[in-house]
Amino acid sequence: MSEKKSNHNVNKPTDPQSLAKTLARLIDSKKGEEIVIFDLRDISPITDYFVIANGLSELHVRTIAHVLTEHETPDHVEGLEAASWVLLDFFDVIVHLFMKETRDFYGLERLWGDAPQVDFHND
Repeated sequence: MSEKKSNHNVNKPTDPQSLAKTLARLIDSKKGEEIVIFDLRDISPITDYFVIANGLSELHVRTIAHVLTEHETPDHVEGLEAASWVLLDFFDVIVHLFMKETRDFYGLERLWGDAPQVDFHND
């Protein structure tokens, strides 16, 4: 997929994998749980990376979403009002923030579990 053109700060990541890792680290810094990054480049035409995480409450999910949108402006946002599943579309990276029960119900890991995972802790 083509890289997203952005007029944001030049110190922010410009390639999709770096953006996915940065967003995952931001989620981690806000105590998001069960954070995974799936590399979908060779699997799906939808996006290059999925970042998936849980929040502890709807307020927590909403707070994490706001922190991410303050860092990088998404192209599209879904579910922010209800906050049981918030989708932030950064074009080449899509972030899914869930309440645990909602994540378990929809099971994105079951759908995309064959995709390679990307480590965001060791950079």
